[in-house]
Amino acid sequence: MNFFSNLFHINRYVILARVVIVLLILPLHEFAHGWVARKFGDDTAEAAGRLTINPIAHLDPFGSVLLLFTGFGWAKPVPINPARMRNPRQGVIWTSLAGPLSNLLAALVGIILLQVEVPFLNQHLDNVVLYGIYYFLQGFVSINISLAVFNLIPIPPLDGSKVLMMLLPYRQSMWMQQRQQMLSILLWILILTGILSTPLSWISGWIMKFFILITNWIGTLIQMVL
Repeated sequence: MNFFSNLFHINRYVILARVVIVLLILPLHEFAHGWVARKFGDDTAEAAGRLTINPIAHLDPFGSVLLLFTGFGWAKPVPINPARMRNPRQGVIWTSLAGPLSNLLAALVGIILLQVEVPFLNQHLDNVVLYGIYYFLQGFVSINISLAVFNLIPIPPLDGSKVLMMLLPYRQSMWMQQRQQMLSILLWILILTGILSTPLSWISGWIMKFFILITNWIGTLIQMVL
């Protein structure tokens, strides 16, 4: 992921998609963390007023502005207390995975809407509104998949690191926990230098292809009906 790759190559449809991500999907991502934690017995997020999709409760000003301009950003992390969970190991794993999974679910919904819309677009190639919807959905799907993949990187403070620490033996897990600040700096270096760009793009591309593959029948069916 090149930190500045999309800064000067955005259009109004992509901006609109990013606004929706900031106001709806980032809050949904954090809500998913809190909701799953609550299912495992941890009501910390609920007590803090974070078990909601109200964007005001979740948005980080800097992370939101950054996402609008670059497609990369974040919300305020939902507070989680593993000690309050019935099964802390499983609870942390599933709570951490809940956010990225919510992004993938949102992306899948976007792909389904694209499959519904494309047959109509093919029949009305001069329809500006349909083109606008198409570009908006493309941006929406792409950003959601990118956010999911990025958050699954096993480097603190990302969700993937929490999953990894729960899966590692005790000594290795403690090593990661004690060096979270150092590893976070390493993450920023990887982001700013663009080293992550190729592997993340490759993984995101394969997820996109998979979603298109499993939903192709929708577009085909609608094309047959039209």
